[in-house]
Amino acid sequence: MESGKEQVTVLNKDLYPAIEPYSTGFLKVSDIHTIYWEQSGNPDGHPVVFLHGGPGGGTSPSNRRFFDPEFYRIILFDQRGAGKSTPHACLVENTTWDLIDDIEKLREHLEIPEWQVFGGSWGSTLALAYSQSHPDKVTGLVLRGIFLLRKKEIDWFYEGGAAAIYPDAWEPFRDLIPENERGCFIEAYRKRLNSDDLETQYAAARAWTKWEMMTAHLIPNEENIKKGDDDYFSLAFARIENHYFHNKGFFPSDSYLLDNVDKIRHIDTAIVQGRYDVCCPMMSAWDLHRAWPEADLKVVQDAGHSANEPGIAAELVAANEKLKDAIKGGK
Repeated sequence: MESGKEQVTVLNKDLYPAIEPYSTGFLKVSDIHTIYWEQSGNPDGHPVVFLHGGPGGGTSPSNRRFFDPEFYRIILFDQRGAGKSTPHACLVENTTWDLIDDIEKLREHLEIPEWQVFGGSWGSTLALAYSQSHPDKVTGLVLRGIFLLRKKEIDWFYEGGAAAIYPDAWEPFRDLIPENERGCFIEAYRKRLNSDDLETQYAAARAWTKWEMMTAHLIPNEENIKKGDDDYFSLAFARIENHYFHNKGFFPSDSYLLDNVDKIRHIDTAIVQGRYDVCCPMMSAWDLHRAWPEADLKVVQDAGHSANEPGIAAELVAANEKLKDAIKGGK
């Protein structure tokens, strides 16, 4: 346990300054899909791969700032159908297992023997699934806003549970769907997000995205909420999320990620969770902590879901610093 003084020193650590990539590219991962990737920081540093949320959210330049650019070789990529990857918002050949294969193809393409894995929200889901599939390729894990893609988590956020906290944000999401279809919002939105009419798709995508963006911060973030007005972003975000949630994450069982913790128990891992996370409530982080007490759980008491909230960002930087020190100490 760190002393109080050391803890304060670490938590006052700001995000690292904005940096630009030193290399970018596109990797063809299937006959259909090509993914965008970039590298920043130290070309000879310890590799870390950033797994974005959604699925469908894509990466942004600010994602580079959680890592010390002098120590880390920072790899970001846009998952199938998201961000700069093509084809945009495509659901064909787009499953968790396809994404896991893509991560491996990217690692091999960049000639990286093993790397640290960092993921929040859906990124935590994918990080767990990837690590359980390839535990020998992962040097450490930093997970935020734990999402295990269980039925009770989907039901909480998309079938009315979270409406108890955000009724004002919920009503526009609910009201897009006629009353006779409100028995399952995932299915009702799926029909519209896959409509033959593009405007029907856009309207559903805007409503879906705004619901999530309005609930992602403890204190509403107007810049984040505006993403719901961007049809290009919203379509990929909503279509791909809905596709994954309809298919239960393509996992063979509801408890798949918890059932396979033994495969990654040895990996040095930090879990960062906002106490008042409405999108991915703390029950999931707690269930993971109970199954995996060896992982270090940090609960941020004044935060919701977003990695960009100050307390969560500070803990994520601190987690990377701790892994960095462990790597330096091991050399």
